[in-house]
Amino acid sequence: MLARDIMTRQVITVRPTTTVKQLAKIFNKNQISGAPVVDKRGNILGIVSEADAVFKQGKQVKAIMSQPAIWVAEETPVEKMASLMATHKIKRLLVMRGRKLDGIISRADIVRAIALGHHIALHTPIYDL
Repeated sequence: MLARDIMTRQVITVRPTTTVKQLAKIFNKNQISGAPVVDKRGNILGIVSEADAVFKQGKQVKAIMSQPAIWVAEETPVEKMASLMATHKIKRLLVMRGRKLDGIISRADIVRAIALGHHIALHTPIYDL
């Protein structure tokens, strides 16, 4: 199973000037826990999560976002993605096609694939993700 098979394609992004309050509203409204941070041209600047909003101080996303965002290509196997998440202690990966954001993978996407019966040979225990 590859990234393209389980990724969320309609990615909600935020700008670096988005306020933390606006960010919280976006997360709540869309029931998400993280989002890529992009500039006016759609270039990836970083990624921001609920943990960033809760534990870091700043009024705008640019002050609390994590850089660089960890990303994978569409052809990346799920096992490799799980390993990256465990190694970097992150909960989501961006999926890129060249320099273009094509999707996002969260731990929930991997768990959903397992629940649907897809065989995924994880070398990292799922609870470590």
